Amino acid sequence: MLAGVVGKPNVGKSTFFSAATLLHVAIENRPFTTIKPNRGIAYLRTPCVHPELGVVDNPNNSLCLNGTRLVPVELIDCAGLVSGSWQGKGLGNYFLDEVRKADALIHVVDAAGATDEGGQPCPPGTRDPLKDVELLDYEISMWLNQIMQKDWRRIAQTVELTHTSLLDPLTERLSGLAIRKPHIAEALEQADLNEDRPTQWSEQDLFHFCHRLLHIAKPLLIAANKTDLPQADENIRRLKDAGLKVIPCCAEAELVLRRAADRNLVDYVPGDSTFSTRAEANLTAEQRRALALIQDRVLTKWGNTGVQEAINAAYFDLLEMVTVYPVENPERFSNRDGRVLPDVYLTPKGTTARQFAYQIHSDLGDGFLYAIDARTKMRLGDEHPLKNRSIISIVSTKGRR
Repeated sequence: MLAGVVGKPNVGKSTFFSAATLLHVAIENRPFTTIKPNRGIAYLRTPCVHPELGVVDNPNNSLCLNGTRLVPVELIDCAGLVSGSWQGKGLGNYFLDEVRKADALIHVVDAAGATDEGGQPCPPGTRDPLKDVELLDYEISMWLNQIMQKDWRRIAQTVELTHTSLLDPLTERLSGLAIRKPHIAEALEQADLNEDRPTQWSEQDLFHFCHRLLHIAKPLLIAANKTDLPQADENIRRLKDAGLKVIPCCAEAELVLRRAADRNLVDYVPGDSTFSTRAEANLTAEQRRALALIQDRVLTKWGNTGVQEAINAAYFDLLEMVTVYPVENPERFSNRDGRVLPDVYLTPKGTTARQFAYQIHSDLGDGFLYAIDARTKMRLGDEHPLKNRSIISIVSTKGRR
């Protein structure tokens, strides 16, 4: 699963991305800093299971810091979107080419209203961030609608002539956009249009369907950025009142803290509500003032910088992923080399034991016999749905994991 960081130019997208991944991408106070998309690894923050089990873990594919597992995920920083992007204006082609690959979207919005429609700086409070939300919603919906229009007449006529379902031809048409059959089925149901007579759909009907499909296939949250500015307070309230999933965010503060921690100046784990300055850190007076402002205006006021919270929400809430720990020895919670709780996998909610076996390796899935719940030592059948924080051992004719 892939989350895309999107938004209009100059709202802090690249700062958000850099803070999340510690990649040194171009960050400047001007539009279209991101011309080609950047990809990097961020981390989900989730409580590790080892304290509950009374064991000391030895992670392999993730990190564990004081009982918190940091699970790697991929983020992509997309080029800035402007009005008319769906028609190729600005860097619309770059933007939309990457959006098609994303499974969820983190929309970074200037909550302080300090950038105009085109991404140019303006006095804080001047721009209504709700208009930026509407802009992105319209542009992506029009992009999807444009793709659908190209083959719509042929698809609609074929469905009516052959008396078949819309699902299969639409699934084939949209397969390259990370849109799957269950997404399309849900959108058709919500749109409440006549599936047997698609040739009778109006242009507005088709746009309505595309709009519903977009929100199902690429769920979105708002990272309301620049919370260190006072103008953000009222706008964040308005965004929430509009029924949007909103996370207050200060990407610049997160970037400062991450880089300071990287240089061993402070102790800070992404998502924490505070930090501590290291005794040996030789900070200048200016650096100390900057850190004090971050603590006062961001961490104390909002609880955290919001960057880690937004990443977690994208994967755990929007995409409904759960964590599963595979082990080969369910008695010791270890692999064959004795490493305790070495790996943690992200998998969609509702994944069955056999489906998870395939996720680890195709041989395990092909030879699946049963799974063992390492907590209860009970056998689990192939259709047993795995819960969040499950610890399981896969027993297969092709080996054990």
